Amino acid sequence: MAFELPPLPYAYDALAPYISSETLHLHHDKHHQTYVTNLNNLTKDTPLANASLEEVIKASAGDSSKVGIFNNAAQVWNHTFFWQCLKKDGGKMPAALEQRIVADFGSVEKFKEELTQAALTQFGSGWAWLYLDGDKLKVGKTGNADTPLAHGQKPLFTIDVWEHAYYVDFQNRRADFVKAVIDNLANWDFAAEQLAA
Repeated sequence: MAFELPPLPYAYDALAPYISSETLHLHHDKHHQTYVTNLNNLTKDTPLANASLEEVIKASAGDSSKVGIFNNAAQVWNHTFFWQCLKKDGGKMPAALEQRIVADFGSVEKFKEELTQAALTQFGSGWAWLYLDGDKLKVGKTGNADTPLAHGQKPLFTIDVWEHAYYVDFQNRRADFVKAVIDNLANWDFAAEQLAA
């Protein structure tokens, strides 16, 4: 059973003007596909070839002999998750998630500030996350391919801050990209579904 590139959950131009069709074609069809191809090559004829993506991530996390497998598996998972975190006319938060965020962060504004800071202070490539750690919502960041899944946490929302996620549309203006995602594209309904699941 080979790993496959899932289709985007929307049209390539659906997130414009914030994320262009050109960016989505490059990011999804080239970058994401490369991680899928690499993962299939690395796991071919091994027991991991028939495992789920989550099982591959957990089996390879922290194993120095499986760094390539982990990086590619985590990047396949992270990107698939990231696409779900975006939607046209996003940014509106459902009441249940808003209540939980207020309970754990003090206010929606404080949460957005923390998420923005995580995204902006991730040095180099990586991800900013909203995740569930035990019974508490937290914001964090991970470098390169790392993911909360590898640390026993439950991801609810992410922002990709690898340059290929935004360079075509925003050049080196990561802050503008992060603001555009949080204010205009964030699929908080998806995050709420992850929290409820």
